[in-house]
Amino acid sequence: MTRQGRLFLLVPALLALAGCQTIGGWFGGGSDEPEPAELTEISQPVPIDRVWSVDTGEGTNRSQPRIRPVYTDGQVWVADHEGLITAVDAETGRVQREIDIELPISAGPTVTPDLVIVGTFDGELVVIDRESGRIQWRAQLSSEILAKPVLHDGIVVARCIDGRVFGLDRSDGARIWVHDRSVPLLTLRGNGDPLPRAGQVYIGYDDGQVTAIRVSDGSVLWEQRVSAPEGRTELDRLADIDGPMLVVGTELYVVTYHGRLAGLALESGRTLWVKDISSSSGLSLRRTQLAVTDSEDNVWLVDRRNGATLWRDDQLLRRELTRPVFLGGLVAVGDFEGYLHFFDADSGQIVGRARAGDDAPAAAPLVVGDTLYLLDEGGRLSAWRVGRSG
Repeated sequence: MTRQGRLFLLVPALLALAGCQTIGGWFGGGSDEPEPAELTEISQPVPIDRVWSVDTGEGTNRSQPRIRPVYTDGQVWVADHEGLITAVDAETGRVQREIDIELPISAGPTVTPDLVIVGTFDGELVVIDRESGRIQWRAQLSSEILAKPVLHDGIVVARCIDGRVFGLDRSDGARIWVHDRSVPLLTLRGNGDPLPRAGQVYIGYDDGQVTAIRVSDGSVLWEQRVSAPEGRTELDRLADIDGPMLVVGTELYVVTYHGRLAGLALESGRTLWVKDISSSSGLSLRRTQLAVTDSEDNVWLVDRRNGATLWRDDQLLRRELTRPVFLGGLVAVGDFEGYLHFFDADSGQIVGRARAGDDAPAAAPLVVGDTLYLLDEGGRLSAWRVGRSG
């Protein structure tokens, strides 16, 4: 499947335009489409060791759910698209818990000390008792859930693909508020996760706007447009905020598909700086550094204080890279063939590579301490560490 075919979602109204312009014309896929970059040999590579690998179910499917591994209390929790939720010992890879809710999971899991929360393709928010594995409550929302639900100040915040964001009572799922925003005709498939902080939740929308919402009552505190949809076609006007945003101190960092990476003031949304980078995979942070993969699969390291480029690497173009993550002094990305690539965070040179398997990553790698965890589309979870040379 092409990169474009994996990313774009057609909403029903767009089908009326089929007589004017073909879907193939929008998405490419012709014989002139550039090939993914070939991998080159690494001289004196850093050794990357597989610690363990385990099967955690049926993985994802062609509907591209937003299923990601999450770490808590010494366990890595994952889900599959058929309803199996698995807790794996983070050190040994041994499966410790399995909860099968027999529902089509599309987002999550979110794991708290006493709850496990997931969203489904059918638009249900499902809250499970972590100890017993029993469903505490289910709430039918307005549409498919493709963003990780969050729990903040006793309220579960869930975002649907139709633009609605819901605040539900943690105890019984009663609706407290709903924030409704229209979505563009054509968007990337998926939604950025709600980002909670200090009684507020920040939502990055498909039209390039960030909204700050008070969690207690759903009131809007501020709105700021990071990039405006522009261009002749719906494809040109894609401006989605689809990947993770970040908060550091009093600043919020966000990147859009339309080509803007920005730092915003957290209390007002005021733009502090902008940089021309287009990405749908979001950002990762280490101290003053932001890592991002752009829409062509260049890997960037940027100074979060002013947006200055620290380095950019173009050796992995069109390899459908994940969001980069920091692992000690390295930056790691996964690609569509199941490879993990490791950059020196200071120089930007590729210094290591390992193949996790034949399947593409289901999500960006998860880093906890000195260990990197990767869930692939086939449902295999693996753990990796930097080895010792010699």
